[in-house]
Amino acid sequence: MSEIVSEEGGILTAPHVLEYPYRRSVGPVLGRFFTELRAGRIVGLRTQQGRVLAPPQEYDPETGAATGSDFVEIGPGGVVTTWSWVVRPRAKQPLDRPFAWALVKLDGADTAMLHAVDAGDLSRMRTGMRVRPRWRAERVGHIHDIECFEPEPQATADNGLGGERQRAGELAMAEEAQKPVTNIKTPMRLEYRYSAGIATSRFLHGIAQGKILGQRCPSCSKVYVPPRGSCPRCAVATEEEVELSDKGTITTYAIVRVPSESIDVPLPFASVHVLLDGADLPMFSVVQECPLDQIRMGMRVQAVWVPREQLGPTLQSIRYFKPIDEPDVPAEKLQETV
Repeated sequence: MSEIVSEEGGILTAPHVLEYPYRRSVGPVLGRFFTELRAGRIVGLRTQQGRVLAPPQEYDPETGAATGSDFVEIGPGGVVTTWSWVVRPRAKQPLDRPFAWALVKLDGADTAMLHAVDAGDLSRMRTGMRVRPRWRAERVGHIHDIECFEPEPQATADNGLGGERQRAGELAMAEEAQKPVTNIKTPMRLEYRYSAGIATSRFLHGIAQGKILGQRCPSCSKVYVPPRGSCPRCAVATEEEVELSDKGTITTYAIVRVPSESIDVPLPFASVHVLLDGADLPMFSVVQECPLDQIRMGMRVQAVWVPREQLGPTLQSIRYFKPIDEPDVPAEKLQETV
């Protein structure tokens, strides 16, 4: 967590960002669409009934039939059919100033595509206005090759093909010289504010003091860490706090060798579930200061904390677990852990 805020009653909240690049293969239909975008052209796909879908789809949304490969060039101009104004754009959105999300029906198409419209001002935005794409100078074969749409000069509300078609983009390559687009990478980002609740906030306040606090169920007497405020087995509130040791036992583990953009631990490393002494629920962490081929179920470990002055209400205050010179716990004693 970062920018942790303590609110009334000691409940912690913090802004969270979930962000990663999403990679996917596109297949022949969308692959053709993205390849044409890279060249500064927009294509749709004609169905068996004669409708032109834009963006093209592999199956007709009305009949479910395969659409085939009858691609047709459309636009680049079109008409706004409906829109919504964005007053405060978020990070990673197409523009850093107010704009409209709009459905744009391109000339020659029978369906509308969603994209951003840079109208400059809310007063200029309207249904029926004609728009044209603003192309990026450098294109890679992605929907973002169209930076946005913008109003056509002397915009009118007709749906015809009138006007000379734009061929914006100085870097457009001849079709025969291009390699087809087969996959795309899209950045995914979700921003939200997380509230830890009473039980987890007390747990995190304890971590900030170098203590690990669990809660005991009044019905089954099991101790949970980190606590969630209720017992998942008995469905009753847990209020009795229990201070636990920072020593524990590895109940299961995995060796991670594949890199990930969301993991900042040097590879390879061992991710583990550690059952702290006195707890009935393992907690997730990593093990270091140990050869990977020596890590095993039942191994005794202890938490390695950050320096006292760096402690905070976050699990990052525990850097990792390391082996200690104590006998392994027999596997049969770990079978009843939840």
